[in-house]
Amino acid sequence: MVQATQFRGSTSGKVIQTTAELPDIKADEVLVKVTDSGLCGSDLHFMKLPLVLGHEGIGIVEQVGSSCSQLKVGDRVGWGSINSTCDVCDMCMSGRDAYCPSVKMYGVEGYDTQGSMCSHAVRKEQWLFKVPDSISSADAAPLMCGGGTVWAPLVQRCKSYERVGIVGIGGLGHLAIQFAAKMGCDVVVFSSTEDKRDEALKLGANEFYATKGISNYATLGVTKPIDKLLITSSAKYSLGVFYPVLARNASIIPLSVDSGDLTAPYMATVLLGHSIVGSCASSRYPQNKMIDFAARHKISPIVERYPMTLEGVTEAIDRLRSGKIRYRGVLSWD
Repeated sequence: MVQATQFRGSTSGKVIQTTAELPDIKADEVLVKVTDSGLCGSDLHFMKLPLVLGHEGIGIVEQVGSSCSQLKVGDRVGWGSINSTCDVCDMCMSGRDAYCPSVKMYGVEGYDTQGSMCSHAVRKEQWLFKVPDSISSADAAPLMCGGGTVWAPLVQRCKSYERVGIVGIGGLGHLAIQFAAKMGCDVVVFSSTEDKRDEALKLGANEFYATKGISNYATLGVTKPIDKLLITSSAKYSLGVFYPVLARNASIIPLSVDSGDLTAPYMATVLLGHSIVGSCASSRYPQNKMIDFAARHKISPIVERYPMTLEGVTEAIDRLRSGKIRYRGVLSWD
């Protein structure tokens, strides 16, 4: 039995530190000693639930179950929001396992084993990913969710010769810029103000447009229409505001986690042939390819590091809630 230190949400919305005895691992499970955990914007939605927080874990394998065949003790691994899928449904069999009807995902069930803000975690081998030596643990953590979230729609829906618009330069957006640029896309960034222009261009953007106070995006001066638009910002607005800068048959792909409804103009969507496409966490095959791509192209998140202590977790979450983190928080035991 392993006594694990855990950082959980509570009904008050404050982080609490607890200790729990983890169950013995099953045949298909792995015991991981956590070294780092990323902090994702979606974690804020679970602060009032009694779950172990976090879903961007990095750690070292300490024990493997009897039926595990891909990992060994000492391997450095990471995980995102998904812990297991059935592997027999149409979604799993066709490589779209992130959409498995039986998916066990952070924030839904598995309160004791899903989180990454802890000292130890029990995970299914099935959804653990080896981390290359060339990527530090602090850089790898945000890739487990944030990296996979932007990578999946980029590789599945964007061509290297297309103009890809990215709305927002935050935890998701700054990674999307890097991936899209390294894929060869013509990257166009939309942000509310000018203060992130230089950073966006250094990350690989070809064009940058500040949108605050602009009601008609046709006046932005966008040089050519956008083929694919990734919305990484959590701000809500009618999607129709972007229609003047989109190519016909453009795809709009919202990626941030939020409640409420999407709003778009009906007839303009129909007549222009636009698609509004949902995209959730990455499936396993593209996730592994993303990690390899990031290693080869030296793609790394911009992170703020905090100690994995009650004070450190609380400070990081407070900065995330206030919008001050640039651009991913990472909690580390060392």
